[in-house]
Amino acid sequence: MGFSEKQEALVKDSWQEMKHNIPQLSLRFFTLILEIAPAAKDMFSFLKDSDEVPHNNPKLKSHAIIVFKLTCDSAVQLREKGEVVVSGTTLKHLGAVHIQKGVIEPHFQVVKEALLRTVEEAMGEKWSEEMKEAWAEAYDQLAAAIKAEMNAQTHLSSQPSAPA
Repeated sequence: MGFSEKQEALVKDSWQEMKHNIPQLSLRFFTLILEIAPAAKDMFSFLKDSDEVPHNNPKLKSHAIIVFKLTCDSAVQLREKGEVVVSGTTLKHLGAVHIQKGVIEPHFQVVKEALLRTVEEAMGEKWSEEMKEAWAEAYDQLAAAIKAEMNAQTHLSSQPSAPA
């Protein structure tokens, strides 16, 4: 089916609206991740030494902005290019970090659920099934690109080295 112009507009418009409330949304996003999967706390260096999500943690805010922005950018690229295109260095970094942290398939689903719930709460009455589907598709495409990079890095690291 592809990513429609309407889906792109829904993601872009809602992102524009949410940008004005990133500190609160980032806190809500991570609170939801930890409600869904409490053990995930140890995967984030900025949450490890805290019993709760720190309200004024700049790393938390920065990380949430990156997740939201990458998802939104992914949506735009789906329309323009038909696929998610993340710069090679960014994608390699994301793949490496996700491998290092031990991220597996269920973790992507937790983040997706937290992301969709955060957007739903932020958008209030503007939230719709169409908006949910648009954000879900954008996130799924981004997650697929990260997982593909993780697989590529894992495959490369398992290759025997060539003799000197």
